[in-house]
Amino acid sequence: MKPLEGLLVLDFSQFLAGPSAALRLGDLGARVIKVERPGSGELNRQLSIKNRMVDGDSMLFHTINRGKESYAANLKDSEDLESVKRLIKQADVLIENFRPGTMEKLGLGYEAVKELNDSIVYASVTGYGGNGPWKDKPGQDLLIQSLSGLAWLNGNAEQPPVPFGLAVADMFAGAHLAQGILACLVRRGRFGQGGRVEVSLLESALDLQFEVLTTHLNDGGELPQRSAVNNAHAYLGAPYGIYETAGGGYIALAMGSVIRLGELLECEALAAYQDPKSWFTDRDDIKRILVSHMRTRTTAEWLAALEPADYWCADVLTWERLFAHEGFQTLGMVQQIGRPDGTGRLRTTRCPIRINGERLFDDRAAPKVGEHNAALEQQFQLRNAIPEQGPNGGDGNRDGA
Repeated sequence: MKPLEGLLVLDFSQFLAGPSAALRLGDLGARVIKVERPGSGELNRQLSIKNRMVDGDSMLFHTINRGKESYAANLKDSEDLESVKRLIKQADVLIENFRPGTMEKLGLGYEAVKELNDSIVYASVTGYGGNGPWKDKPGQDLLIQSLSGLAWLNGNAEQPPVPFGLAVADMFAGAHLAQGILACLVRRGRFGQGGRVEVSLLESALDLQFEVLTTHLNDGGELPQRSAVNNAHAYLGAPYGIYETAGGGYIALAMGSVIRLGELLECEALAAYQDPKSWFTDRDDIKRILVSHMRTRTTAEWLAALEPADYWCADVLTWERLFAHEGFQTLGMVQQIGRPDGTGRLRTTRCPIRINGERLFDDRAAPKVGEHNAALEQQFQLRNAIPEQGPNGGDGNRDGA
């Protein structure tokens, strides 16, 4: 039994942050129903990556919405809205990531939903929080990286700001949202009390930088200085970085003694830096020595010298080499998903969490728009139903988490 089996999650969200939180809850056993507009469905269905589509929907949509069901409803239509409200009365979690005020205009803000179901956990993602001068700005990942300082930290000193190669703000916000939801579910299980969880992409991007921001806030306001050579962390000294080796390979060198590194690499020039303070103050000079020296041998030769001495280092793998490596294959991170009719088939990653030593797989593909309307309306009596009165005037909700 998965930990969240028996819980019902309504996913009103779109794109990445909200749906990724719902995906994780689904991986942990919850039943997740996407509530999306009829016809075109959630906007992410059309957001293609490299123009790859699967059954008319973007591959990204399939990746982030596997294992979910779809209920198509026009929230501006009174009959559809009443059906959704009946569904809400029986739900444990509601997730939304519309711009601030949108759910309130639809009559589905937190206070209205709480009247329908006072034990529900209501979870929201915004770009910049619910108030302030940025609250109505588009909550898009690249914009968040730029405003939060993340892009400014990346790249060498003489380079312009460099964004991450993936949507890190979205993914971390989704993870934070899932954490908050689980915390409220635990509280509900103990005390019978629901709650509201709110995260923003900006706050998640700032939290991601807690290490360097804390250093800055307690260092007299001095700003971090990116290394001019192979920058990898603005507050760490040499040799921290990635270096090219002979034959076109690369090797990553993490924290460690520069003196010991010089001995292992047979690089006499590093012996001049005996004082550990110089490993930061003379960081770029040390790295320039390493840039030249590391190109004299292959990555495999350097690893053979460093790994037996337990010096922190690693090969820099392409995905092709990673997938072929036994270390990756042992993890079993790739799973095949699809629908019973044979559509929606693709390979994607599994949930990275293990429970009692068991890996969590889910081979169900993302749903088609409204694919489960008939079944859900029948099961939950969403159309022309007389709701069963629970203790708070709504449908009888399950107790606890």
